[in-house]
Amino acid sequence: MIFFPVLGLSFREILLSFSEELEYSILGVSVVLFLIALCLLIWQIYHYCTRFPVSQRPADILSTRSGGFQYATQTNDPKMEVHYEELSHRLSPGISCTNLGSSLDLASMADLEEENIQGSLRFSLFYDQLQSKLVVTVLDAQDLAKRDFSHSVDPFVWVRLLWAEREDEEQSSMQCVLDEWQTRLVKKSCSPVFGDQFSCTLAEEEVPRVTVRFEVRDFDKYSRHGILGEARAPLNSLKLSYPLELREDLQVPKKDMVGEALLSLKYMPTSQRLEVGVLKIHTVCHPNKTERALYAKTSVTCNHCRLRHQRTEQKKRREVTVFNEVLTFVLPDQQIRECTIIVSVYEVQPSKKSSKHLIGHIHIKKGKTFENEHWKLMMQSLRQPIAKWHLLFI
Repeated sequence: MIFFPVLGLSFREILLSFSEELEYSILGVSVVLFLIALCLLIWQIYHYCTRFPVSQRPADILSTRSGGFQYATQTNDPKMEVHYEELSHRLSPGISCTNLGSSLDLASMADLEEENIQGSLRFSLFYDQLQSKLVVTVLDAQDLAKRDFSHSVDPFVWVRLLWAEREDEEQSSMQCVLDEWQTRLVKKSCSPVFGDQFSCTLAEEEVPRVTVRFEVRDFDKYSRHGILGEARAPLNSLKLSYPLELREDLQVPKKDMVGEALLSLKYMPTSQRLEVGVLKIHTVCHPNKTERALYAKTSVTCNHCRLRHQRTEQKKRREVTVFNEVLTFVLPDQQIRECTIIVSVYEVQPSKKSSKHLIGHIHIKKGKTFENEHWKLMMQSLRQPIAKWHLLFI
């Protein structure tokens, strides 16, 4: 047949009728496209390396605002829980507060305005030995500072009983809140008269460990209450067998250390996920406080606006309460460098409703203070969980 010889032709005998000018033009276009693709690849690599600098982590690191959210979930992956549990075991709770002395940055604690602190507070203290009760009476205040925006003040007093872990306690040792009360509100008065009395059952041998903290606040219906100053009365240097009346000048408020928490941070830039792991919380437990539970609420804020928050499950309160829970937030990359992570620890009494009260706060954000060193380690070790102990303050 006629077509068999045609099929027998080799490829060498098939010639393309392209001119040399066309061939060189195609070759030139191919080279240009290759160079453009190579330049784009190099630019992408340089952009990634300069935006997310990845440095090798030391082997001992583990021992040591607007609507941008798409969702926030709680990780329940068994593999992830095992990983974080192993990480928490490496960081044992044996780290004491004295070992964390370098992380005690007073500048990071002071988020209050120190200006316009003036006036004095009069109160009385009495310990009833027959009934084993401490009686605290808030009498009055004088010459309180007016707020600049309202040119008036609506004061009330928040009273806390702080119980020290040890009787001969230093300034940096842990304390716990035995009880807290709030006086009535006196509107538009710079010299209010309160006359409110409070009492708490307290053993006589525990009286020297107690410090009474009076915090004078200005009531604000639509925002956070203003701080007008505070006064403190350590009971170890006072004789309270008879009612003792004192007048103390208001001072700049100071925060008290009430515990420490082991937190882990992990940031994954590709999926734009931020993982906050609440591993362990170490607090001081008073022997009289039984059947109490703890939980932690994690909030992410940007420009003082809370974007999203989550909370852990309730766990029975112990000296070291183990959570091993990971909370996941998804947010755009431009907000991750401006947001602040706030972890608030609350105590509840399961047998009572509305028994929640705050134990302390932790603030983590990008900044120049030591408390934000954790944030720096997280950004240097992308996609790796970085765990660190943080102090709880109230």
